Amino acid sequence: MIYKNKITLFFFLLLGFQLSAKDYVATEFGVKNDGLTLNTCSIQKAIDFIHEHGGGRLVFESGNYVTGSIYLKSNVTLQLDYGATILGSTNPFDYVKDKKIGWMSMIFAVNQENIGITGKGIINGRGFTTANNMVNYIHRGVFIDPLKYDRPNETNRPQNIYFRECTNIIITDITLKDPASWNQTYDQCKNLYVDHITVDSKSYWNNDGIDVVDCDGVVIKNSYFDAADDVLCFKSHSAQHICQNVVVDNCVGRSSANGLKFGTVSRGGFKNFKVTNLTIFDTFRSAITFAAVDGGEIENIVIDGVRSINTGNVIYLRIGDRWSSGKKPYMKNITISNVYAEVPLGKPDAGYNFEGPIEDLPRNISPASIVGLVENKIQNVTLKNIQIVYPGSGNPMYAKRGLTPAELDGVPEMREAYPEFSQFKELPAWGFYVRHAEGITFENVTFTALKKDYRPSVVLDDVKNATFSGLVVNEPESIGKQQVFPYKTSNLIIK
Repeated sequence: MIYKNKITLFFFLLLGFQLSAKDYVATEFGVKNDGLTLNTCSIQKAIDFIHEHGGGRLVFESGNYVTGSIYLKSNVTLQLDYGATILGSTNPFDYVKDKKIGWMSMIFAVNQENIGITGKGIINGRGFTTANNMVNYIHRGVFIDPLKYDRPNETNRPQNIYFRECTNIIITDITLKDPASWNQTYDQCKNLYVDHITVDSKSYWNNDGIDVVDCDGVVIKNSYFDAADDVLCFKSHSAQHICQNVVVDNCVGRSSANGLKFGTVSRGGFKNFKVTNLTIFDTFRSAITFAAVDGGEIENIVIDGVRSINTGNVIYLRIGDRWSSGKKPYMKNITISNVYAEVPLGKPDAGYNFEGPIEDLPRNISPASIVGLVENKIQNVTLKNIQIVYPGSGNPMYAKRGLTPAELDGVPEMREAYPEFSQFKELPAWGFYVRHAEGITFENVTFTALKKDYRPSVVLDDVKNATFSGLVVNEPESIGKQQVFPYKTSNLIIK
């Protein structure tokens, strides 16, 4: 891929700059590593000094460094040596809510270039304590916040990292822990390289693994994410921008929401992605979900090599019309291949501190789904070498959606709803449900139900040009059962 080669070249050039840059030890600027002293001003003065003197690395040697909001500047890298931990202050008033960004964060960078955070150290936001301290201030009337669901708004809780409109960023080897809000956001940035990071982001609500918003030129690889919210989350906040030219490789994630997610905010869109060697486990919602619900454009996406174990849903592709403002969304040219997945009967994230909510009931286990709109069909999706093992056991006495025209037409469109695989409640298939789509190819796809289900494995509703080649359906006590059920569907080929 051309964009992968370009960003790899950028990485080596920037790495060369870092290796040749001068090192400055943080403690030489009066920064204390005692885990008690608030170092915000001292760290900021160190960053400013290095920036003004041609750049270099600010080195945090072993110890615990407490800080509030700091701003990284061009040509400065924070180097966290093994044993070094940057601790977020637990006082919410030690954090800035940046006027341009509209969010709080521990480490900001705005309109900077050639920046990074590297090393074997840790950034620990101590978010559970900080967020609950903010709740206390809100209840006392010290801070004004709507406190929806008895939690402060996401923007009024500090992330660990928020970089906006920056160029040439390297994030390598570090561990990111316990933010009070989202974890790390890269917004309208160019040339972002993330490698060998570890994320433990499940201390509070909305703790994502990584959020990449309207960025151009991104590599994320060899990293591990454990998140209360979405793991690898790509967003498009601006209708004038797009998230594009992205490579994700050899990453592992667990979530009480989704694994790989495009959206939910999807105003501009997502183009030219290649995702390889992805493992998702113990995840409440979908391993893979693409949402074009705000007028976004999604195209040229390749996902190759996914292992999804104990995940509530495997694939969910959705076009909706939530905040489109008249812009026509589309989703096309998507290939998902070499997937092995196991969907459990029970709750996949049971026992974690912040579990996904039990919602959208009654319903039996939901199938993977491709769901567009009547006027905005999802186009040209290829599913190749896919194996999904379901528990089966769909019980019509608990929830039922039959195959009569009235029942199939009765599946709600929900065009303005928040997109989740379970939003339609009971669906008429146990393996895969496709609605309002065109040019759908299933090649060497196997669906296995461990127990008999009252539904067929596949239902096609308002689908044009669908091809099944090498479809295998394993379901007990189902000899002679019609496993592919077309409705309002034309040019269906089953080989």
